[in-house]
Amino acid sequence: MDFVFQFISRSIMQGTPLLYGATGEIVTEKSGNLNLGIPGIMYVGAISGVIGAFFYQTNATRINSFIAVLIPLLASVIGSLLVTLIYCFLTITLRANQNVTGLAITTFGVGFGNFFGGSLIKVLRSDVPYLALTNIAAAFKKNLPFANDMGAFGKMIFNYGFMVYLSIIIAVVASFILKKTRLGLQLRAVGESPATADAAGINVNAYKYAATLVGGVIAGLGGLYYVMDYSNGIWSNNGFGDRGWLAIAIVIFAIWKPDLAIPGSYVFGALYILFTYITVPMTYIPIIQMLPYVVTIFVLVIVSARKKKEHQPPAALGLSYFREER
Repeated sequence: MDFVFQFISRSIMQGTPLLYGATGEIVTEKSGNLNLGIPGIMYVGAISGVIGAFFYQTNATRINSFIAVLIPLLASVIGSLLVTLIYCFLTITLRANQNVTGLAITTFGVGFGNFFGGSLIKVLRSDVPYLALTNIAAAFKKNLPFANDMGAFGKMIFNYGFMVYLSIIIAVVASFILKKTRLGLQLRAVGESPATADAAGINVNAYKYAATLVGGVIAGLGGLYYVMDYSNGIWSNNGFGDRGWLAIAIVIFAIWKPDLAIPGSYVFGALYILFTYITVPMTYIPIIQMLPYVVTIFVLVIVSARKKKEHQPPAALGLSYFREER
């Protein structure tokens, strides 16, 4: 049982950055914007937090846990907000192609992260190709004080840093707003038919901007979690891997519902690390690593075949809105 609990625990930790990214993308897509820049925004959110943490850890005589969390958190929010604002300006104001712009933001974000991450490593004149912010990470990884007294099951549920629980709270709140509030109804109306929403007096561009910016900030927090919690404060260039793309895949798996993104992210987290927990010949490991993408394709086929309206993406997803053509 300890082995099972450990696997579940690692799956939750692995799935948490995916949950941030998926929730952010779902909120964005509900407004009709398809943001393929999520992987790059997660990189920018991560490196922005790392920069803030680096300067605090370097200059502080004593690490204060509250400030050690606050500075990287604010830096991550600001960094991911600014890069998402670029995407919004290009796709909403200038009406540039959303697919091309998103891919450009991803390329920019990865390059931005690797450049500044590599620069900080050079500043330290480190003999190893990574940057360690272990003192800051310790503040992010503080778990609930009673977790260690609850056995293996208690550790599986409560033995995480605050950002794991924050990701769940954000997903639940996003789901509630989208389903149960007037704000969510109007946002969904913008994503389904912006012309109709505009005719009803809804400011389409304002909703698109707000949803995309909020979604970008949420996704950026996923990058911060990965570095500061999951990786114990270790930044290495290209260390984030393909998690940003997995987060976008989970949007389809969760059929555009933030609450379903919670179990979906943990399932993908389990599939992502499955090859480390089973014994198979080396030649089969790439096949096992393909499982998250295979599952996504399988779910996409099922959803498309059922043709239920509530399981489909917003009707105007990926389309720029031209008010003069209304």
